[in-house]
Amino acid sequence: MVGLARSEAAARTLESAGAEAHSGDLNEPASLRNGAAAADAVIHVAFNHDFTKLAESCELDRVAIEAIGDALAGSDKRFIVTSGLPPLIGRIATEDDLPPVDGLGMPRRSEQAARALLGRGVQAMVIRMPQVHDRKKQGFATYLLAHARQKGVSAYVGDGGNRWPAVHRLDAARVYGLVLEHGVAGRSYHAVAEQGVPVRAIAESIGDRLNVPVTAVSEADAAGHFGWLDRIARMDVPASSLSTQAALGWRSTQPHGMLDDIRNSA
Repeated sequence: MVGLARSEAAARTLESAGAEAHSGDLNEPASLRNGAAAADAVIHVAFNHDFTKLAESCELDRVAIEAIGDALAGSDKRFIVTSGLPPLIGRIATEDDLPPVDGLGMPRRSEQAARALLGRGVQAMVIRMPQVHDRKKQGFATYLLAHARQKGVSAYVGDGGNRWPAVHRLDAARVYGLVLEHGVAGRSYHAVAEQGVPVRAIAESIGDRLNVPVTAVSEADAAGHFGWLDRIARMDVPASSLSTQAALGWRSTQPHGMLDDIRNSA
């Protein structure tokens, strides 16, 4: 197994886990092509999480996927691309849903870039990820927790009924292994254990963890309170994984849900 490493520290971490380190970076497409060309299969999970520059991060992701695809073209090798869940309105997303054509304002094009490789001799498939949590990090909730610590209050927008699906880090890792072995080219899979955790409950768990008050923020005041986190705080992307469970025989095995990991976070 070979892993991409941006630094000597990352390389040592990979080597301690029994993997070989390949020096490279998302900003260096040539390093991605070189690594992919020598691989039997590729799993792409990297993304620049500077959400203050979301459009730039999404473009970097698209270019990285295309660079890896160039190296795999004509090989019939398996290429697993990580994407977000489709931002649908008014219903629960399933594996059969395609990303909205206009993206509903989301500039990420991971899935579209992956699907474009199907006609180039690449067995491309997609794993759509919800909020990934353990006791150290809890997806976007980690940013909300830091914001609540700074503000001295944990907030949600409106009635806080918008929902975030979630999965434990170890459960998510098992999905990648199963898709690598049994995934079907052109399919999308959902690594979703909890279909939709209400953001109000997330805010309340953050309040418990930090011992700060919890309050609702109006739609009009949300941008002023949350700043760049406003879009995240309003996000409503409930999703099902029933098809993934049926296709792969996957089930969540971790005893702790997202709220529990927030309340007991490091």
